[in-house]
Amino acid sequence: MDGLSAFIDRHFLHFNAGRLAAAARAGEAHLKAGGRLFLTLAGAMSTARIGRSLAPAIRAGLIHGISCTGANLEEDAYRLIGGDRFEDIPDWTTLQADQEAALQARGLNRVTDTSIPDEVMLALEEPLLWRWQAAALSGRSATPAEFLLDTLAEPSLVARYQNPADSWLLAARDCQVPIWTPGWEDSTTGNAFSAAVMRGDVSTHACVETGTSQMNRLVRWYLEHCDPEPGIGFIQVGGGIAGDFPICVVPLIAKELQMPDVPAWGYFCQITDAQPSYGGYSGAPPNEKIAWAKLTPDTPRYSIHSDATIVLPLLLGYLLDRAAP
Repeated sequence: MDGLSAFIDRHFLHFNAGRLAAAARAGEAHLKAGGRLFLTLAGAMSTARIGRSLAPAIRAGLIHGISCTGANLEEDAYRLIGGDRFEDIPDWTTLQADQEAALQARGLNRVTDTSIPDEVMLALEEPLLWRWQAAALSGRSATPAEFLLDTLAEPSLVARYQNPADSWLLAARDCQVPIWTPGWEDSTTGNAFSAAVMRGDVSTHACVETGTSQMNRLVRWYLEHCDPEPGIGFIQVGGGIAGDFPICVVPLIAKELQMPDVPAWGYFCQITDAQPSYGGYSGAPPNEKIAWAKLTPDTPRYSIHSDATIVLPLLLGYLLDRAAP
């Protein structure tokens, strides 16, 4: 066997497998034409250790921007400093309510077939609190990702690193790949920040950038990098705000900022297990995005209906394989 990409080209021929192979080849063509790729992460991809395939892709220069949920942001950090404390739950499909309650009583927060201990979460909260307090006092603001990456540089946390090569957060930091985290309050660290302000431990919400402020950052980044051909490609893992937030940048620029000549996204691939339904965005087919001026009829468009923890490593592995010298 010559490699993963050759295996996929030979065996992934029809149905979802065929769509995966076609999306991978189109993504490769997009990159070879000088395009960039923007990745969005919903679900619990970091808990599923997607960093093992995403971090090498970032370091190889294949991923140029990331939008993720607050959970994906922090859970890569939890894996980094406390992965050995996670407790796997092989029989998770048979758990009863009282067994779930027993996990919570032990300080374990279940994510499908594994669980994150409270102690790992708390290890980040105290050093984050110091940084939020200092920023609030100085009038400075930063994004959730900037605060978290600054915190991860704390020597006491660096000493706890486990398998740092598997951390996509560290790879993004090292390669200066920007990270946006819309809806960050829907996360453990976002909850901790909200509580800190309510307690009076942090004097203002303004020290953490709002979603609209982050959107302004994204607009500036997009305008700087969106060459008409081949443009910026978009890989959407799941649905939700991680994908909704960045894909709106094109109509925002075209309609709200009255810059109608802005290029649309140059490639689109969504990996989802959601089916098309009445009003269900996560299952909305790519064609629907044409009506919203996010894509054009000429945009290469792919929708792969499968488990993203299987498909995304294969897609990234294909691109890595073809990018290798």
